[in-house]
Amino acid sequence: MAKRVAIVGAGVSGLASIKCCLEEGLEPTCFERSDDLGGLWRFTTKVCSVTKCSDFTVSGQWEVVTMHEEKQESAIFDAVMVCTGFLTNPYLPLDSFPGINAFKGQYFHSRQYKHPDIFKDKRVLVIGMGNSGTDIAVEASHLAEKVFLSTTGGGWVISRIFDSGYPWDMVFMTRFQNMLRNSLPTPIVTWLMARKINNWLNHANYGLIPEDRTQLKEFVLNDELPGRIITGKVFIRPSIKEVKENSVMFNNTSKEEPIDIIVFATGYTFAFPFLDESVVKVEDGQASLYKYIFPAHLQKPTLAIIGLIKPLGSMIPTGETQARWAVRVLKGVNKLPPPSVMIEEINARRENKPSWFGLCYCKALQSDYITYIDELLTYINAKPKLFSMLLTDPHLALTVFFGPCSPYQFRLTGPGKWEGARNAIMTQWDRTFKVTKGRVVQESPCPFEGFLKLFSFLALLVAIFLIFL
Repeated sequence: MAKRVAIVGAGVSGLASIKCCLEEGLEPTCFERSDDLGGLWRFTTKVCSVTKCSDFTVSGQWEVVTMHEEKQESAIFDAVMVCTGFLTNPYLPLDSFPGINAFKGQYFHSRQYKHPDIFKDKRVLVIGMGNSGTDIAVEASHLAEKVFLSTTGGGWVISRIFDSGYPWDMVFMTRFQNMLRNSLPTPIVTWLMARKINNWLNHANYGLIPEDRTQLKEFVLNDELPGRIITGKVFIRPSIKEVKENSVMFNNTSKEEPIDIIVFATGYTFAFPFLDESVVKVEDGQASLYKYIFPAHLQKPTLAIIGLIKPLGSMIPTGETQARWAVRVLKGVNKLPPPSVMIEEINARRENKPSWFGLCYCKALQSDYITYIDELLTYINAKPKLFSMLLTDPHLALTVFFGPCSPYQFRLTGPGKWEGARNAIMTQWDRTFKVTKGRVVQESPCPFEGFLKLFSFLALLVAIFLIFL
């Protein structure tokens, strides 16, 4: 059984892994190369290598070599949890931008961006329309002379505020909504989502609409971007044709636009330089990992990768759920299937075959948030049992199914059960709006309120019948 666990990286996944190790009575040591947050934290410590011990087939142990203040140290651990994530190496594809070497202005990757003051009275080009790119473009537009946002494939821009002022993720991310999406053919799901998103902002009118609307692309959460575009503060442009000394040319136009600063919001790549390729090999933007966590070919399952996934949902509870299961595997409480079974599943996932139902998670590392977490919770017997819950606590069951799929649900049962989970679930909407209801107004009763409640109740009964029976 693993006892001493090395945790590489002190981001959200690393912190969750520390917590899960402590809950299971293990001894975590966390190595963090920066001087920021990092069980036992060792700041400014670089992990140089993680290699199998000579008796690995028997002990499953690893030798971890680190560097701190130019001094190299070595230690033996029973298990290793790698929590460096997928945002490790800035991706700067300069070869894709002809003439960039002749550019006399300033250019840098979005990772280097700290404050918008550098854009004051400048003409700025932001390349890439992900969340980082749009955030930088919006911030720059308050100070810059002119801001261009260049995108090749477009994207879906959504507001944090959903219908009636509700937070979008609390409405979108429910078990009922997820079941409904996964029950419909992919073209219908994508059409319905596009229609809903365009009700808030007609993407075609703003030059934002994605070219490929079948494959899921990360939503861009930005309430301010449409306002900056329509007031002429941010200009949407296609991909770059050529970069010149003091200007750029966009595709589909012959006009040169003077530019002072270029920000490459072109994403990241990831790698594990401290691991040999025989342990974890990265190809085509993904690693061959069972359930995105375990290498399938190791003689002993004592190494886990946490946080190397892109769920359509919050990364923090995803990483924590991964760590909860992984720690119990490292401890020997839970077992993995035979390597042949794991490898078969990994290969099937790499083929990226569409299921034709629900959203299309065809890009590397993409996953259905609720479905994936429920699968991991099943392994540790912590998945909410809705049917039995409906018989013993129907109010909670309906709230869990139709309400926000918040992480409280993952602590209702099983290892790490929290006694306060039920109350937290039942009162989450109260906490959500407590800070916004600074002025309470008595609402006038609707004359049709009784009829609407009766109709809603009947619709609820039909939904329950279709789902549980």
